Amino acid sequence: MDTVNAFIASVVSTPWVPFVIALAVLVDAFFPPVPSESLVIAAAAAAVSVGQPDLVLVVLCAAVGAIIGDNLTFTIGRSVGLERFAWMRRRRMRAALNSAGRGIARRPAVFLMSARYIPVGRVAVNLVAGASGFPRRKFFLLSIVAGVTWASYSVAIGLLAGHLLHGNALLGMLVGIAGGVLSGLIVDLVMRLLARRSARSTAVGTRSHDVEEAPAESLRATSEPECIGAE
Repeated sequence: MDTVNAFIASVVSTPWVPFVIALAVLVDAFFPPVPSESLVIAAAAAAVSVGQPDLVLVVLCAAVGAIIGDNLTFTIGRSVGLERFAWMRRRRMRAALNSAGRGIARRPAVFLMSARYIPVGRVAVNLVAGASGFPRRKFFLLSIVAGVTWASYSVAIGLLAGHLLHGNALLGMLVGIAGGVLSGLIVDLVMRLLARRSARSTAVGTRSHDVEEAPAESLRATSEPECIGAE
């Protein structure tokens, strides 16, 4: 274990780590398999035991990567739409895009902010925001807030795990990563529940509208012959 911790210390002490994190976060904005959250959390957890990398620089680089990546995804949606590439037409992505569309229509700021914490969710929401004509300036401002809060939150998870397992960089990193994954799953679950509730509300509203329209149509249908007879 000491050998592993020494290796971790040598890796995280290199000056290029924060910039690798920034690049990983940027790519993760439109390619979810890249584990950007895990890198940010692991770096913060290791910093508790090792003293490196600099946490302010980690937050800054992670936030910048998130902001640039999210805006690139927004631009892709604005430029090519939601059908151009094969991965956009996959069943899971189509479901995510449809859910994102409903969410943005009802609660744009909430969905754009929350999506940053969900790997596939943020891709779908940012693509839909771009394709639907969401104001670029407003999206940019929201992406700044989302990127900074997400980076700070990820570092905070790593710090908590690192302090709980102080002196063991490896376990601190693993616990921090597990905590980050769990929090992402919780946010994803909450967003799914909100989307389903929104869909049910829309369906109920549509049915109510149809029921209200039916008597009016019936009244017009019965009154028209009487008018003809009167003439």
